[in-house]
Amino acid sequence: MSLKDRLSRLAGEVPEPLPRDPRQDRVAELRRRLDRAMDRSGPTLSAGMRSARQSVTLLEHIVSGEEAHTPHGTFFVSQTTFKASDLHGHARICDLACASVEAASLLAGCPMVKGVSLSDGLFLDTETTGLAGGTGTFPFLIGLGWFEASSFVTCQLFARDFSEEGAMLSHLREVASAKQFLVTFNGKAFDMNLLATRFILNRCREPLSAMPHVDLLHLGRRILGHRLEDARLSTIEARVLGVEREADVPGSEIPQRYFDWLRRRDGRLLEDVFTHNRLDIVSMASLLKYLTDLIDDRRPGDGHHGDLLKAACLLQDRGDGEKAGKMLKRLISSGHGDVAACARRSLSLLYRKAHRWEEAAELWQDLVSSDPCDFFAVEELAKFYEHHTHELGKASQLVQTLLSEAAGLSDDERASAERRLRRLLVKVTRR
Repeated sequence: MSLKDRLSRLAGEVPEPLPRDPRQDRVAELRRRLDRAMDRSGPTLSAGMRSARQSVTLLEHIVSGEEAHTPHGTFFVSQTTFKASDLHGHARICDLACASVEAASLLAGCPMVKGVSLSDGLFLDTETTGLAGGTGTFPFLIGLGWFEASSFVTCQLFARDFSEEGAMLSHLREVASAKQFLVTFNGKAFDMNLLATRFILNRCREPLSAMPHVDLLHLGRRILGHRLEDARLSTIEARVLGVEREADVPGSEIPQRYFDWLRRRDGRLLEDVFTHNRLDIVSMASLLKYLTDLIDDRRPGDGHHGDLLKAACLLQDRGDGEKAGKMLKRLISSGHGDVAACARRSLSLLYRKAHRWEEAAELWQDLVSSDPCDFFAVEELAKFYEHHTHELGKASQLVQTLLSEAAGLSDDERASAERRLRRLLVKVTRR
């Protein structure tokens, strides 16, 4: 209290009340709002809201499954077995069970543990609350699949709310510990990083990163991309595997379905999501079979010739020149002219690397005979004549024909051919 106020009180004067600070009113209102928000009892549900709650359908009445109990809590699990005779697109399940693990290892460039069979593989796909991949992205549904003899089993782990994540990850770790390698579709870029983050946040040991990993997205893009508009799994299903989905839920809608589930707890919201995830897992097994068949020695020459060519080139890049060479030899007699020409080019490079010059030159001559303006074949054959057989006249004639008749040469190709011709003419003059 100020000195003036004290003197006024001693003199019997009543001081004027101080004006009220408007900020106090705002603070009081905010406190009342916070109290209401923190009130766990909440407002009484209206009759309409109670009716909406009563009209929901339980998840277990829509999706076949049950509650699973772990030391870390509970979650929902749904398991489905596809029989050997069941069809998925063009193939039966028993056919998918015959995919070659050795071929998968060669294509993916990941060495497998010796003696591993296809039943040791774990197929994995997640459904999440978004595609950002950060700590705020939650994998609410983890789809798993594996072969048991000639059957295929899918096991879908579902967190009914955020508190069930630890139990779900605990079960995933238990299943993964019994398997030897992973198969995913874009798992290296998304699923593995996301799950590693979730294991860390839940203070659990992460079991997946140490396993050999076959990512089918990269293989599909490399081998099938030449004839597809994109490398999405749905595109590959329709154009390659013969899978037709009816009324499939778009992937972009799946996060919102889960958020709606958290509010309403209506199992009908998730029926399509479980079906979508289950089909993704089976389609990964089908795609693995299709890709491995391309390089399987038990099926020589079977398959789309363009896909076979791309698979051979991939093996060539992986360093398996012997297997790539066998495939390319078969493809040089393909009835598809572009495939045959590309196979000759690739095979000639294998021969050149192995110093099998005569065989390489024969392929270059075949290419030049078909197209005297083939820059690659003319250049390689001219180098062969110049440096190995020393037939400078033949080499210069090839290059002169290329420069005079080829109208589609790039600036770099034309400049390179002109330099080669000048050098050849100088050598001819000196000789």
